[in-house]
Amino acid sequence: MSERRVIVRKEEWPIEGAFTIARNSKTSAEVIVVEIHQDGQRGQGECVPYRRYGETCEGTAGQIEKVREELESGALGRTGVQHMLEPGAARNALDCALWDLEAKLSGIPAWRLAGLSEPQPVTTAFTVSLDDPDVMAEVARENQHRPLLKLKLGGNDDIQRVRAVREAAPDTTLIVDANEAWTPLTFSEYGGELAELGVKLVEQPVPAGTDSVLDGLGRAVPVCADESIHDTSDLAEVARRYDFINIKLDKTGGLTEALRLVDAAQSAGIGIMLGCMVGTSLGMAPASLLASVAQFVDLDGPLLLAEDRDPGIRYVDSTMHPPPPELWG
Repeated sequence: MSERRVIVRKEEWPIEGAFTIARNSKTSAEVIVVEIHQDGQRGQGECVPYRRYGETCEGTAGQIEKVREELESGALGRTGVQHMLEPGAARNALDCALWDLEAKLSGIPAWRLAGLSEPQPVTTAFTVSLDDPDVMAEVARENQHRPLLKLKLGGNDDIQRVRAVREAAPDTTLIVDANEAWTPLTFSEYGGELAELGVKLVEQPVPAGTDSVLDGLGRAVPVCADESIHDTSDLAEVARRYDFINIKLDKTGGLTEALRLVDAAQSAGIGIMLGCMVGTSLGMAPASLLASVAQFVDLDGPLLLAEDRDPGIRYVDSTMHPPPPELWG
């Protein structure tokens, strides 16, 4: 194998306005990009370090630097990366860059290398940030043409927020994400009315690690685990209490583990939501290969940015088209 060259850099992409959830608000997306150059080809991957999981851009870049020598010598491939790095952002960027490089060097698209069906256009959710009910309603009204809206919740007025959005967007399918901010009592009190308001999924209502509080609680709306599940090692516990899992490559540590988690979830009869952090089209591209197996797709990161990569994934309203091979895969 010829010599490889690895490039690691931090990038910052402005968000259109602000992105607000129960935990925090931000005005830009900070990402780490990995490029692996070999034989005139470039494989690249993007990750979003997430403070909720103890990650920072500096720490993530540092993890990648620790395996640079093995990467550049060719001693470390996708299989080795799974063993040397824990699930998370750093492994995601490396894993996806190696998938992209293999596709570029072989001339075989990544979806075929992964044994998946050829990607087709898919409908993605569009996220409405947490805000006052009237503000969220206005955003929903402006986006009521979209088939699927995802509402960020996590405050005392959450049911008022959903009511306001439903009035503003009467025909749109709604899913809601509490980002661990509810109590079991909140979940129980809201459930019936959420169902009446046409909400189809409640994402991570209670803090990860306290999921046992869901035992025995009736549910009028299916519940999806997000912060409670990262990779296949978490599935057995989560499957006892949740109807869906949200698969994000920044949690699984890349496409390789995400493929395993898809297989395990399907075997367990658990529904799949495909999610993302706020990032560019480069971060969405590997995840988009899994869209055909998901009941809900939430890959709207680029729609929340003030600008995206060029070339990037083409979005027509909420229709997400397959990534161009110049970008990834």
